[in-house]
Amino acid sequence: MRRNNTGDKNTNRSQSGRRIHSTLMAGTALVALFPMTNAAFAQEVDEGDNTMILEEIMVTASRRSERIEDIPYNISAISGATIEQANILDTAELLRSATGVSIIDRGPRNAGVVNSIRIRGLNVDGSALGDYAVSASATVSAYVNDTPMFASLLLKDIERVEVLRGPQGTLYGSGALAGTVRFITNKPELDEFSGKVGASLSKVKYSGSAGYTADMVLNVPLGDKMAFRFAGSRLDYPGLTDYRNVYELDDNGIPVAPDGILADTASYETVEDADTYDAWFGRASLYLAASDSLDITASYTRQTSDYGGRRGRTPGLDGWGNPYEADEIGSVQLEPAEADVEVAALEVEMDFGFATLTSSTSYYDHHGSSTSENTGFYAQNGWLSWYYNYPRPMASAERAYEDKAFIQELRLVSQGEGPLQYVVGLYYQDQDRLATQNSYLRGAKAYVDALFGFDVPWVSGDQDFGYRLDDNFKQKAVYGELTYSFSDQFDITGGIRVFENESTSRVFMSLPFWTGLFDDQIATNEGTESKALYKANATYHLSDDQIVYATFSQGYRRGGVNGVPEDGQYAEDPAYRTYQPDFVDNFEIGFKGSTDDFRYNISLFYVDWRNPQLNTATPIWAFYMGGSEPLDGSHKNKASTKGVELEIDGWLTPEFHYSIGYAYADAKLSRDFLDQTSRTVALDGTTLPGAPKHSLNVAADYTFDLGNDMQLIVRGDGFYQSKTRNTISETSSLTQDMPAFTIWNASATLVLEEFDVTLWAKNIFDNAGVTASFTEDYMGTLPSQGYYGNGAKEQISLPRTFGISANYRF
Repeated sequence: MRRNNTGDKNTNRSQSGRRIHSTLMAGTALVALFPMTNAAFAQEVDEGDNTMILEEIMVTASRRSERIEDIPYNISAISGATIEQANILDTAELLRSATGVSIIDRGPRNAGVVNSIRIRGLNVDGSALGDYAVSASATVSAYVNDTPMFASLLLKDIERVEVLRGPQGTLYGSGALAGTVRFITNKPELDEFSGKVGASLSKVKYSGSAGYTADMVLNVPLGDKMAFRFAGSRLDYPGLTDYRNVYELDDNGIPVAPDGILADTASYETVEDADTYDAWFGRASLYLAASDSLDITASYTRQTSDYGGRRGRTPGLDGWGNPYEADEIGSVQLEPAEADVEVAALEVEMDFGFATLTSSTSYYDHHGSSTSENTGFYAQNGWLSWYYNYPRPMASAERAYEDKAFIQELRLVSQGEGPLQYVVGLYYQDQDRLATQNSYLRGAKAYVDALFGFDVPWVSGDQDFGYRLDDNFKQKAVYGELTYSFSDQFDITGGIRVFENESTSRVFMSLPFWTGLFDDQIATNEGTESKALYKANATYHLSDDQIVYATFSQGYRRGGVNGVPEDGQYAEDPAYRTYQPDFVDNFEIGFKGSTDDFRYNISLFYVDWRNPQLNTATPIWAFYMGGSEPLDGSHKNKASTKGVELEIDGWLTPEFHYSIGYAYADAKLSRDFLDQTSRTVALDGTTLPGAPKHSLNVAADYTFDLGNDMQLIVRGDGFYQSKTRNTISETSSLTQDMPAFTIWNASATLVLEEFDVTLWAKNIFDNAGVTASFTEDYMGTLPSQGYYGNGAKEQISLPRTFGISANYRF
């Protein structure tokens, strides 16, 4: 029979090789960034001819431990050692190293509100989304260990990150349309007391001060069968973005009127480095080896984050005709935010010999709030005239969100060397989501009363909009895969997912500014959906280290309800009340393997997307909604993406490591996109937003042996993506192309036996790396409406940053 699941190709290799441990290589797989410190992972060197032999990289994407070159679809892995030693600061930087993956980089403030990971270009949402929780689920699922959730958690004490491309519903409970990103944390270890303390200091361009992080990891054995592990981090980054024309406010948070409340003058100030970021992170884990066949792991993670404002820049001019600088935003108010994430999980694993049964029980609660500048949006829509042309308009959108869920998953995975292998799982999720927005025109009521000379009864106060969405989503699923090996070379796999979804949505909406003029709106909906999804794969093993494969897999995303008014002054078409589920058929063929000194992967893919969901707004009054094809069945929306992904990772010499990845993705509509009322949103052939057609990532490192157990590792990496669209619509005021950009990073690490210190630089050539934009037509300056600020903003990547980091291990 073919080799077992853990892979034993090393038994056929020369046993005379000596290991040379180098930094950052552990688990970097096909997108390895740099080599890791001497505690990590290595290439082997044959002493006879000085050729390299790559160490095996094991992943658990298939729910059992397998070599990465044996997984019959495109998967990348990035080790926690890489994340640490390369000083990868956030998920955006991390995923830029994964071939064919793109992300909208909104900076820390909005990184965890909306999942903006794009795999194979599968996205129709506008790139500028991110200030509020949207209706439709993301096309890419994210996992923290076995908990399906998305949040902007710090990348601390990570074992590895796996990027799985294509639908994963036959192996993972939550399913996904485009792929899955798994963040796998380090577990407690029984064998030794160990730990690490570390710190870093950094300085970003435009900022007036330095930022720092402090980290600690502690692993404590508690006897022969129990161990405890704790990871903690404190992060304090100063801002770099100046809010140049912020209203001065009185004690009630109302813009100061220096010449009296009826005058059309205001007082402004500049707040420098406003986008501060402050976070506390902690994770505690307890591991119990209860018996030879029973393991139990319990963990709890908590992170709190505070943000002073958004990272970005405003193009164009303010209302007085003055241009904004590269580090300035034109909002007339500050935009603070906060977020809190906690995850509790219990994993029990029992080995029956013939199979392993795993029970994963978890609960998470992710919530936050923010203040956003909406004045430019009001001005561009001509809405300020509805408020008697209040001369100091300050439209504040106070938003909050919460996503919490209980998840139970049971999974049985076969063991052994027989021709038949299987994975069977049961999945249950009970998820509650909340999204609110309360909008205020600060000081408008006092102005109207002063204008008329009495307490105006038909104006109730400063609040002009109220919104609350409550969702409950229950999912039950049975999933699994069955693999049969017809020979040592040829395998066939079939997979199925059968599920039932129950959803309940309730939306409340009010327009309270004009007393009694508009009735409150309440929309409710209940629905049940059930379906079966399928997967088929054929794999041929050309050798122990090479395979060719063909895979077909299906993905699904649930529908939902929108809370748009159906009557009254702000009535929209009743067809917008609901949006429908969408589906994908994913086809992939690939060739992957390894030699003694490099790994490689080539995959070709085609994805057919039926009824893609669009997070958008109604056409008249711009109420939030999920969009889908016409409900009367007169038209079917379709999109497709096709392309190629190429990856190579290896060693030119025992000291010189490199990796190269290139992806081409032609993602576009394959029919006109019509909404629920048959209104044309975009035309056939329109490129999908946030999806670069070309992307390239490269990395290299060289290790110098300095003697006396010292090494110097010099690294560099670069990322390029071609231009992207801001929105799918050709007529929206947000329509704009984001230019292509390149980001280069470099570092040098001095490694001693227990200590290492790294000098590092991010975005060396200071490329703006714009991935999303609120355009001037959408929310720019408009003095004729009394708005002298400018709400337009481009969301930029982290500017050029220099830093130093040090770690001591014990």
